[in-house]
Amino acid sequence: MSTLTVWKFRTAEGAENVETALKALQKEGLVKILDAAVVTWPAERSKPKTKQLINLVGAGALSGTFWGMLFGLIFLMPLLGAAIGAAAGALGGRLADVGIDDDFIAEVKQKVTPGTSALFLLTLDEVPSRIGESLPGGGAELLHSNLDPEREAKLREIFGDEAE
Repeated sequence: MSTLTVWKFRTAEGAENVETALKALQKEGLVKILDAAVVTWPAERSKPKTKQLINLVGAGALSGTFWGMLFGLIFLMPLLGAAIGAAAGALGGRLADVGIDDDFIAEVKQKVTPGTSALFLLTLDEVPSRIGESLPGGGAELLHSNLDPEREAKLREIFGDEAE
């Protein structure tokens, strides 16, 4: 079963600092990362920076379109025009079908703010607490949404990806 987890860090650099630890966990076979992305939000910036962690992802990676739309819904929605907002609203409804609902988006939006960062992970058959124990620096707060195989297939269908 795939699990989408979001780990919020108290500093803008926190999420970027875990890439090495995740690579080590994956190399040791302790975690199977299907996809990952990082949001960093320095206190002085009006909006966050996002990046997909290409070096970590496996054959099951989602497209950059998925991350772009998810981050747009979470962080940029108030900035979008009415027409784009309506399209994003329709997409948001489809994401709710895969477990990424308004509550999930609102919680991430509320907690990932200037001066913080977040790690978004899509893992296979993973227990989130095991990941949390392995993240360096401590202080990561878990927000997560489980994706069962049916929901993952729907997510891939929405973004035109095919599971390997």
